[in-house]
Amino acid sequence: MARLQRRLAEFAAARDWGQYHTPKNLAAALSVEAGELVEIFQWLTPEESGRVMARPESAHRVEDEVADVLAYLLQFCEVLGIDALAALAAKIERNEKRFPSTGNGHSME
Repeated sequence: MARLQRRLAEFAAARDWGQYHTPKNLAAALSVEAGELVEIFQWLTPEESGRVMARPESAHRVEDEVADVLAYLLQFCEVLGIDALAALAAKIERNEKRFPSTGNGHSME
């Protein structure tokens, strides 16, 4: 992940895009890209959405939008000095305490 963040930072620096990569702008771009991912699934039934990767044209679109979302998230983390994997691990730990398993597969009860 750190290598990908460096590649993204180098890509942006080579194009002098750093001036635009403020936390606000990156958060907005992340939201836009997440919206584009949602758009692919917007009018699909649950069953159709489960088969989206079976069609090459829709699979390619999903992969591109996932890549865009991840790229902006990694750039956002880079700018703010957030270790995304550490933040995720900490959040999982908090959620495990907040939502303990009941052993019946229905921990939301």
